[in-house]
Amino acid sequence: MHTPVNSPQTASPARPGGPGAVVIGGDCGAVGVVRSLGRAGIPTVFLRGRNPLAAYSRYTTRHLSWPGAEHPGAVGWLKDLARRQRLDGWTLFPSADEEVRLISQHHDELSSIFRLCIPAWETTRWFANKALTYQKAAELHIDYPRTYEIWKASDLADEDLRFPLILKPAVKAGDNALTQSKVWRVADRDALAQVFDDAVSMAGSGGLIVQELVPGDGSSQFSYAAVCQDGRPVLSMVALRLRQHPANFGTGTFVETVDNEVIETLAERLLASIGYSGMVEMEFKLDSRDGSYKLLDVNPRVWTWNSIGNIAGVDFPLTMWRLAQGETLPRMRARSGSYWMYLSRDFPEACREIFAGTLSPVQYLRSFFKPMAFATFAMDDPKPWLVDFPMSLKRWFAKGYRQ
Repeated sequence: MHTPVNSPQTASPARPGGPGAVVIGGDCGAVGVVRSLGRAGIPTVFLRGRNPLAAYSRYTTRHLSWPGAEHPGAVGWLKDLARRQRLDGWTLFPSADEEVRLISQHHDELSSIFRLCIPAWETTRWFANKALTYQKAAELHIDYPRTYEIWKASDLADEDLRFPLILKPAVKAGDNALTQSKVWRVADRDALAQVFDDAVSMAGSGGLIVQELVPGDGSSQFSYAAVCQDGRPVLSMVALRLRQHPANFGTGTFVETVDNEVIETLAERLLASIGYSGMVEMEFKLDSRDGSYKLLDVNPRVWTWNSIGNIAGVDFPLTMWRLAQGETLPRMRARSGSYWMYLSRDFPEACREIFAGTLSPVQYLRSFFKPMAFATFAMDDPKPWLVDFPMSLKRWFAKGYRQ
């Protein structure tokens, strides 16, 4: 079992009145960031996007409406914010893909004011564009799902396709049915032909990824999460998705930290190859057909379940903030056997498994006695949960919670 070494929580607390953090956009992952930093005495400014949850945290010092990374004056807006609010030297935490692209593409300009959690675009682009990610993986002999180069509908007949397939944008940009769903699943050639042109148009300038769907549900999907400096992890963790929504290719709702040296080796080889610095989360899936771990995606930003580190003996946002402030930290690893749950989204998934006979009610109830962090609920900060839970109920009743 890996154990944390000299956890960053043991370092001296932040100086009162010292530099804080600006958290941009995001969902419950942003809540995890402001809580981690706030508990350490670090002030935070939250820039609200489509999801306002972090604005309700008691640890958010200030919250402001964010015009969005796609706004033509977004960089100038951030610079003006720093001037008006005296945020020089504060650390920018991007919580969504659009903000990652904005900050990394204007790295020189923004780094003259803020401390940044991601490298410049020439490095970040390898993870922000799935086509480039798979290109780099191929160079390093890291497995990934079979991916097809199909640019127009007339090419479909020439490919030897292995169904089912998933369609996803190489670069997440814009707000449409494909980017909201993250992926579309297609079962056969007829279904692919019906949606292909729409998918291409919605994928945008980055292009469309057409890829085989690796069999298995969340129980075969792993994540590697880290805070890195010059391609070397300062803090790392491997986690298994015990449940997710949708079941085959969704977002984790119940996650457990585990030990897996194979995934650590693969992920750290990829990080070292581009000299990556900052927070990152990589997704792998165990392919039962050949026993290999296949790289699915890389997220060079804050991820949804970062608060699991608080249960696993480490703190990802605080470690990132300290590195950005120039501190030297020891190598740390999260311990296994810790859990994270997004209760309002995990409950319907657990109900599905109970009705399917793969999970008993007693097993589900026992999960609450494990060492666990919750996505929105915290005893010292209950308001985000009080806001989120009825919002989730409203979604269930309005649309139904279906795959």
